[in-house]
Amino acid sequence: MRKAAILALAAGLAAILWGLAARQMLPSGWPSLPFDASAMSLQQILIAFGMMPRGMIALVAGAALGLSGALLQAVLRNPVADPTTLGISSGAQLALVMATIFAPGLLEVGRWPVALVGAGLAAGLVIAIGARRAFAPVTMVIAGMLVGLTTSAIATAITLSRGEYLLSLVIWNGGSLVQQDWSGVLSLTAVLIVGAIGAALLARPLRVLSLGAAGASALGLNVAGVRLAVILLAVLLAGAVSAELGLIGFVGLAAPALARSMGARSMGQVLALAPLIGALILSVCDGVVLTLAGATGEMFPTGALTGLIGGPLLIWLLPRLRGSTPPGTETAEGIAPRLAHPVTFLIVFGLAGLALAGLLAWIGRVPHGWAVLDWDSFNAFLPLRLPRIVAAAAVGALLAMAGAILQRLTANPLASPEVLGVSGGAAIGYALTLFATGTPIPALQMLGTMLGGAMALALVAAYARRRDMPAERVLLAGISVSAMAAAVLSAIMATGSAQSWQVLAWLSGSSSTVGWWQAASLGGLAVLVLVLARMAARWLQILPLGPEVSLGLGLPLDRARVGLIALAGVATGAATVLVGPVSFVGLMAPHLSRRIGFARAQDHIAGSALIGAILMIAADFGARMAGFPYELPLGLFASLLGAPWLLWLMMRMRR
Repeated sequence: MRKAAILALAAGLAAILWGLAARQMLPSGWPSLPFDASAMSLQQILIAFGMMPRGMIALVAGAALGLSGALLQAVLRNPVADPTTLGISSGAQLALVMATIFAPGLLEVGRWPVALVGAGLAAGLVIAIGARRAFAPVTMVIAGMLVGLTTSAIATAITLSRGEYLLSLVIWNGGSLVQQDWSGVLSLTAVLIVGAIGAALLARPLRVLSLGAAGASALGLNVAGVRLAVILLAVLLAGAVSAELGLIGFVGLAAPALARSMGARSMGQVLALAPLIGALILSVCDGVVLTLAGATGEMFPTGALTGLIGGPLLIWLLPRLRGSTPPGTETAEGIAPRLAHPVTFLIVFGLAGLALAGLLAWIGRVPHGWAVLDWDSFNAFLPLRLPRIVAAAAVGALLAMAGAILQRLTANPLASPEVLGVSGGAAIGYALTLFATGTPIPALQMLGTMLGGAMALALVAAYARRRDMPAERVLLAGISVSAMAAAVLSAIMATGSAQSWQVLAWLSGSSSTVGWWQAASLGGLAVLVLVLARMAARWLQILPLGPEVSLGLGLPLDRARVGLIALAGVATGAATVLVGPVSFVGLMAPHLSRRIGFARAQDHIAGSALIGAILMIAADFGARMAGFPYELPLGLFASLLGAPWLLWLMMRMRR
């Protein structure tokens, strides 16, 4: 009875919000069936072919996402699996962005095939990674959200680099439910019907699979076949929504969780109740958006509210996860070499970085091709190029040291500053400062950005203080913050305001505006972080052995975790303030350092800093030269360097 009352209350709220929004547009009277545009006023046409399809598609899309999330959570036995956390929606996004820009002919038959291919490839990659670790819940979500962050970063950078498609792609990425006719409703309804029939047929096999893969196989169930069928069905539902509406995040996470909290226990109950709850969630969120639009005149995409719901919900569900990422995963790559004389190699890398910086400052492009600057031209350009080279090197070093600290702290090779949540929090702080002050002065802009990063850091640190919280859950908390930030920023950018373009440009990453004092500040901070990290070398050497060993050796575990996360957060936040949330250098550099042979903690940190500096100098040069005479996003080059490494690394990891 309580369950029915809650659902009725939510349905009533959605109906009231939608009715109020429609009434604001139509004070004269409702359109009557059959809808004949020639006999309607303009306001009635907007209601019949705009507002009413919008209200229906919110219900249909919410139901499809709720059912998709319930299927994924059932087949993977993972309470935080959904199209967002497993990278399915982001895969569809990247496929559509790339098709729009590089192969528009593929869209002649519609967006659906392209979106479904992208969603399927992303899901296939995540499932392949998860299968190598027996679909451990934490591993699956970390892999899925990292794939999602990868694809989203590349899609954003490519979008920014092609201005003629910028507005349409940004608005689509925000997840807007705006409709012009009933075709989208009919298409998604057909997909939902197929999904419902498929879910009904798969409910019994899923109940058997809930006993575990071994038990289900002993009962004669084709486990691989059932998993494939369920995942394909979930991808169809989520990919269709992404193709029609853009990115609507976390509805598939919230709906099954709320269904279970309302008393649904059996597989059939969850599969039946989750679509209904998903429909109500999206309908209420869209009603709130329409009501705010009527009151303020500013229309936000509905993806903004669903993103705000999903992040806190995911963090709330983290302690309820079972399964973990096994410690010591570095051994999955084989025994790392150990240099006999690491100091010599550190000196060589330092000299190599200086030589590369000098070489890239000396060469450039002119209208007729590549050229080596003469001495006079070199002297003229050096004051312009040197600050950004120094800043790029310092940013690379800061991100690399943060990544090395996090990987040792969590004993997880997938840890990096980008998934700590600090970059996402700093980006929200930057965006809110722009919207609150219009054109803020640099000091205020820096303060807002640092405060945003500090809030994200405080949230993650709160998890780190819990001794019963495994280190990989701390990493997952950071990923949750990053995913929530990405959803909110997509919605902000989709408003099309002047501030949204500034946010988009900053998110792509650029060192072009860095002056001497910023470069010197970053360089000084990089040196300070290096010194502090070397002072904490004993902590960093012991922590990968696990919490029990660390406590047995007298390590102050709580203080060590909080202190190291704070150090990594400051390094990441400072780099983010000036050049945007550059991606994946903090993941690559520590791994390269370890594989080269920098085994001891202090050598690992120093080697990571030097390699990160070299990588960012190279990425900055590519950003300046590849699109000459225009500068392309620095984040694009960092992502293109990091994404293949990330995928290769995850595919090598085993249980």
